[in-house]
Amino acid sequence: MKYALLIYSDPTVEASPEEMAGIMEKYYEFTESINARGINLGGEALAGTETATTVRVRSGETMTTDGPFAETKEVLGGFYLIDVPDLDAAVSVAAELPGSWHGSVEVRPLWDWENDKIAE
Repeated sequence: MKYALLIYSDPTVEASPEEMAGIMEKYYEFTESINARGINLGGEALAGTETATTVRVRSGETMTTDGPFAETKEVLGGFYLIDVPDLDAAVSVAAELPGSWHGSVEVRPLWDWENDKIAE
């Protein structure tokens, strides 16, 4: 099954350059690990929420707002797409993700539009 691992963290928490280097090294190791297991379908880090534009269409009118849709303490910072046998496996992989150690990782199955069901 295909899952998105959505990485959330608190953007107000700052790490020292040494801490950031250590965190990034753990992300590189995580990526190498899921690549070696053949379960990595892709992923990216996202630019900060200050660069976001939220789009809403109401009564046929397109409206844009600078920034994210909701005010929250944790913001979406990046994601991985993985292909594993089931939710238990996806949760296990998410627990390896460095973002789960200082923020949270939302595990969400992908939708298979062709078959109108959760992607397998």
